[in-house]
Amino acid sequence: MTAEIRADIVVRPVRDVDAEALGRVHATCWHETYDHLISTAALEAVSPRRMAELWTHWAAQGEDYRMYAALVNGEIVGFVGSGPARDDDAPRERELYFIYLLDAYHGTGIGQRLFDAAVGEGEGLYLWVADDNPRAHRFYQRNGFTLDGASHTEPFLGEELTEVRFVR
Repeated sequence: MTAEIRADIVVRPVRDVDAEALGRVHATCWHETYDHLISTAALEAVSPRRMAELWTHWAAQGEDYRMYAALVNGEIVGFVGSGPARDDDAPRERELYFIYLLDAYHGTGIGQRLFDAAVGEGEGLYLWVADDNPRAHRFYQRNGFTLDGASHTEPFLGEELTEVRFVR
């Protein structure tokens, strides 16, 4: 990415009008992130339209939820979401639900800006991430997270995905 493009990066709260663009980016990010973990057939079933429907719901959840989008030249290229813990045995009160960024923007600092928007400085929280996602593991470790030994296998697109838990 050039410095000229970097100057036009905006991270802002998700708006309901973003649902369609977020659905497209979300579907693309799943293809880019999980192509080595989930079959091509399962990933091809991911619908940008269905993801947009989910975003319509997520964008309107209330003040306890922090949902942000990253835009480059006015186009959404990534997003992040955090909120109240969802697990009964949650090690923290807040959870980082997701952070996705199109591959083309990895290493640009946009992922960090998204993270910083959704997570308070020094805020304790936890997250689940695919066991076989070393890039994400390094990102979370740089941000003060450590593995706590918990893992689970979850249904994902009709298949199974093993996730590990990081805590900060």
